[in-house]
Amino acid sequence: MRVILVRHGETDWNEEGVFRGRIDVKLNQSGIQQAKIIGKKLSKVQVDAIYSSPLSRALKTAKIIASFHNLSVQVLNEFMDIDFGRWQGLTRGEVKKRYSDIYLTWQRHPQDVTIPGGESLNEVKERVIHGLNEILSRYPKETIVVVSHGAVNKVLLCAVLGLDNSHFWKVKQDNGAINIFEYIKYGSKVFLFNDTCHLKSIQDVLESMRFRVSPLGVSGPLLSASAYFAKNPPQQFPDDEAKRMVDEFIEGKRER
Repeated sequence: MRVILVRHGETDWNEEGVFRGRIDVKLNQSGIQQAKIIGKKLSKVQVDAIYSSPLSRALKTAKIIASFHNLSVQVLNEFMDIDFGRWQGLTRGEVKKRYSDIYLTWQRHPQDVTIPGGESLNEVKERVIHGLNEILSRYPKETIVVVSHGAVNKVLLCAVLGLDNSHFWKVKQDNGAINIFEYIKYGSKVFLFNDTCHLKSIQDVLESMRFRVSPLGVSGPLLSASAYFAKNPPQQFPDDEAKRMVDEFIEGKRER
């Protein structure tokens, strides 16, 4: 089975650095435009089924992708975002202040943390692998799109790479990112990882790395993808249509 794993488009809470988890935060206009660009990028790919988390930010992204393939979206609860419990709706700064000790452990040893009132990464791993195996039983040789969330994608990608959850912060998943891996009964192989070149150029990716002090955790200064695009318009595009869509995306951010 070939899996095209997508992270949903941007929400306002992504841009504001708020823990989302199970709160059903909708895509903002930038996120909708990102989903359209992803749909355009995947429009010529033979896709046999599309699965999504039930949360609207993922489901809306999946439905936009599905519109290019005349497919319906199948919802699978196993791909729902991590339950951030009492952290949901709080900014990183608020969580750091209220839960300083456990937040520090979350940054340094995320595999050892159960979010207060929520889940651990191991619990996420168990359910997402169960969901993936369920899809495998239905589509063993097909190409499947799965739209999920940043934390879930990171855990899933660690698993298919044979890494435990101590590597969680070493995996990057931007809004609108595309990953591709092969998943069969006997193993897995990753072919594409956190691809956002449909949204920005390689140079933009390299430049954006300057805004994070540490490659691990979330301790460094953050800049959302769309905020970075608005300040640094992409220069490389797969085709004229994608360029037009990205230009509209950037212009929409400037008008907000």
